[in-house]
Amino acid sequence: QVQLAESGGGSVQPGGSLRLSCAASGSYYTINAMGWYHQAPGKERELVAEITSGGRTNYADSVKGRFTISRDNAKNTMYLQINSVKPEDTAVYYCNAWVVVSVRTPEIDYWGQGTQVTVSS
Repeated sequence: QVQLAESGGGSVQPGGSLRLSCAASGSYYTINAMGWYHQAPGKERELVAEITSGGRTNYADSVKGRFTISRDNAKNTMYLQINSVKPEDTAVYYCNAWVVVSVRTPEIDYWGQGTQVTVSS
């Protein structure tokens, strides 16, 4: 079984910063792409940023230049540095990972439980 645990959410004022972490644990062979999604109240879950195992990144237009995704494969952890936060960044942030559980098996996507980020003055 694979578990993804997010941390680092909380309340922050507009213009502030915070860093989210997503730690993977359990038994698996390797983790391919990972990503952060967010879901605001009443809205669909949407991609914020994603990163391949080799470090190639992709960002939603709304966060380019403000958010930075990274990962430490040795620590099985992914990060999201959020700078210059805006009220519209308020959402639950979810970690996603495509995991190969055993050699020669297809990858499966796993989700964390989510961490709340609230931006308000």
